[in-house]
Amino acid sequence: MSSKRWLAPWKDSAEKPAMYHCISRVVDRRLVFGPAERERFRAIMRMQEKFSGCRILSYCLMSNHIHLLLEVPPMPADGLSDAELLERLSAIQTEAFVAVVSKELSDAHKAGNEALVAEIHARFTYRMHDLGEFMKTVLQRFTRWFNRTHNRTGTLWEERFRSVIVESGIAARTVAAYIDLNPVRAGMVSDPAEYRWSSYGEAVGGGPKGNGKKAREGLVRACMSHQGAGFEAEKWKEISRVYRRAMGLALGRKSGNATTENTIKKGIVRPQLNTAEALEAKENGTVLPDLGMAGMLRCRVRYFSDGAVIGSKAFVNEAYAGAKERFSAKRRDGPRKLRGAASPAAGILWSARDLRLRV
Repeated sequence: MSSKRWLAPWKDSAEKPAMYHCISRVVDRRLVFGPAERERFRAIMRMQEKFSGCRILSYCLMSNHIHLLLEVPPMPADGLSDAELLERLSAIQTEAFVAVVSKELSDAHKAGNEALVAEIHARFTYRMHDLGEFMKTVLQRFTRWFNRTHNRTGTLWEERFRSVIVESGIAARTVAAYIDLNPVRAGMVSDPAEYRWSSYGEAVGGGPKGNGKKAREGLVRACMSHQGAGFEAEKWKEISRVYRRAMGLALGRKSGNATTENTIKKGIVRPQLNTAEALEAKENGTVLPDLGMAGMLRCRVRYFSDGAVIGSKAFVNEAYAGAKERFSAKRRDGPRKLRGAASPAAGILWSARDLRLRV
């Protein structure tokens, strides 16, 4: 029997973000995602994002697995208005279907039957602002499309999706960068801007609609949510500099262009910042952590997919305090020091799981 998914204890808080790094792999690790499959998955993902109220901060669609950094805000305290419900439904349903629901609501209001109005809302809202419902719907809808398109049957995903609770601020920015660097680690591209099926590639290249606004909004939130910032796409110019540095990218001369300077030692690609960028970073004391952590992100870091909780020591302790039953009675605290390939982040980020073996 599978254990209940570990959700952030503050998932119903309107002040503290609940963020998760979600990973799902194709059965038998088959390489089934080509350009058409990635485009379809992204379209389904964006439709479900609009419907559910969950927000994609960072994503990458690889050949046999997907990564999402997802924020799951709570349902608004006053619920949704009829207009808001119908607008969300329009993201995933036909115009005719939405018209039927609209008439049901109108008739219920005219009859003074507010209990029926609440029942109609509940028919759809149980699938909103919920991590499990978001991922289940996206994966199932893609499976149905894939099976129909490729004349197959059966499951497409090898197991339940995995999720890691991520703290806002440096942890969210680091995990977002780790996600966007997937095609670089796989040797598919040398610059993440060249990979169109990722949040950074969409933000820089414009995405299917030509402006990359959704991806920019998500990355702004991933980098600045701890400062109370929302999803302001106009902050992208400012945030892109911080984000490029986090990924070990030197800034290009033109907006939207990134260059990657690498040195190779023992088969490991290690990024370098250009001198001007390094000097600028020294002004706010971030250059040394950024350089070390950028190098770390070019390696596989199991903590980001198996660590259960990633963040500051206090953050991991808070999550641990709300879920002690998940651990042995001998355990006294939550945080575990990052080791192995993740050691450059030791003391900055902590994990709820100790992965000393095979990190």
